[in-house]
Amino acid sequence: MFKDQLPINEYADFYARYITALENIELFDNLEIKQHEFIHFVQNVPLGKHDYRYAPGKWSLKDIIQHIIDAERVFAYRALRIGRGDQTALPGYDENLFAENTNANNRHLQELLTEFALVRQSTLALFKSFKPAQLQNVGTASDKAVSVRALGFIILGHQQHHINVFKERYLDENPS
Repeated sequence: MFKDQLPINEYADFYARYITALENIELFDNLEIKQHEFIHFVQNVPLGKHDYRYAPGKWSLKDIIQHIIDAERVFAYRALRIGRGDQTALPGYDENLFAENTNANNRHLQELLTEFALVRQSTLALFKSFKPAQLQNVGTASDKAVSVRALGFIILGHQQHHINVFKERYLDENPS
């Protein structure tokens, strides 16, 4: 399935910024491709930028990587529940609370990238386990309707959003 085939009524307006951050990519191939692109991007960030924060209270590169990992776990869990037919409304989560309770800045960068790769491989395996009809299942998360396939694109778009922010605010690049 390609991003442009995703109906806009399958995700909340809040997630539109993640979906629109993506080109018209295919979901399954890009769960793998974007994993490698992200690792390559991070490995090419200058060493002096790994712990850099562009303003007080902002996240470092390690914080951002851990946030992407945590968010992917939450989104994948939602996809699992909804994909398997569970209609229980799923709560939101406080990303700032999660960030305050990590040890990201005391971990080696490679350790974080390994964790990211493992989580992404788990996410890819989960999405490959769904039948086509299950990808269209819609449930409720954070009081909004969301489909399984939308969650896949949200995972990819969330990652792209943070790459763009990092390029713009940490590397002084235009993320075009």
